Amino acid sequence: MSLLELFLVAVGLSMDAFAVAICKGLSMKRIDKKYMFLIALFFGGFQALMPLFGYFLGSQFAAYIERVDHWVAFVLLALIGGNMIKESQEEAEEESFEGISYKELFLLAVATSIDALAVGITFAFLQVNILPAVTLIGATTFVLSLVGVLVGNVFGARYKSRAEMTGGIILILIGIKILMEHLGIL
Repeated sequence: MSLLELFLVAVGLSMDAFAVAICKGLSMKRIDKKYMFLIALFFGGFQALMPLFGYFLGSQFAAYIERVDHWVAFVLLALIGGNMIKESQEEAEEESFEGISYKELFLLAVATSIDALAVGITFAFLQVNILPAVTLIGATTFVLSLVGVLVGNVFGARYKSRAEMTGGIILILIGIKILMEHLGIL
């Protein structure tokens, strides 16, 4: 997987966290830098850890499914991307900012990084060099989460659904590319 493809995966995976960060920014009357960096740290950290866990999980089972790994990668990325597109069409709830608890941040970080676990499993099948991949995913999510809080605070909710839809489309397209490469079409 090329650096550009890894970056696109990182951006795609970051879109859920970006969308939630926009919501958090919306609920802040003014930017609180402490909370903004805490949000970015939780989201970036979990987006880096989950694919690492997925990679080690997938490595344990890779020998059993190497003949169908491209199909597994395609299906997982298509399901994740499809779910992100579906979520982009749903109505968002209004939130008010009362500070952020560590429990809430933990739950949001886990919820927005579940798809990264599945991507980590596909990385094992594709034999991706995991350390640069998770570093890029974590750093990208960190930066986009910071930007999301700022965007939410400045521009409001109009970009939340577009961010989720874009992330979903990117993941589906990467899944299609992986499948086509392994089938010899590309």
